[in-house]
Amino acid sequence: MFSELSNKILLTLMLLTISGCSTMGIPFFGKKEPPAPIPVEIRTVEVQIPITHPAMPRGIKLRDPQWYVVSDKNVDTFMEDIQKRHEGQLVFMAMSVGDYELMAYNMQEIRRYITQLKEVVIYYRTINTNDEEEPVKDESDEK
Repeated sequence: MFSELSNKILLTLMLLTISGCSTMGIPFFGKKEPPAPIPVEIRTVEVQIPITHPAMPRGIKLRDPQWYVVSDKNVDTFMEDIQKRHEGQLVFMAMSVGDYELMAYNMQEIRRYITQLKEVVIYYRTINTNDEEEPVKDESDEK
C-alpha cells in the first residue's frame, strides 16, 4: 500500500513539475481572453555625446646653436679659439654647403608637417564644439 501511494504522489509531482506554470496563462475552455498586445513605438533620438579633448602640449623653446663659418683664411684662428674654449681639446663638426641645404630643407619639411598636423587637431577640436566656445590659442603662434 505504501509503495502504491508513493508511486501516485511521485507521478503527480512529476506531472506538475513537467507542466510547471505553462498552463497558468492559457485560457481554459474559452473562459479567459488573452490580453491585447501593447503597441510599441520605435523612435530614433540623436544624442550629443560630450567629447573631452586633451590639452595641447606646451610650445617648444629651442636654443640657438652657435655656427662658425670656417674658410682657408680663418682656419688657424678658429682652431686656436676652439682649443681655448674647450680646454685644449680640438673637436668640431663640419658640414658641406650641400649638406647644410639638405638640413635646411629637412627643417622646413618638419615645420610644414607640424603646421598641417596642428590644423588637423584644431579641425577635430572645433567640429563638435558649441559656437560659444573660443578656438584654442597656441603659444607658438605668438612669435
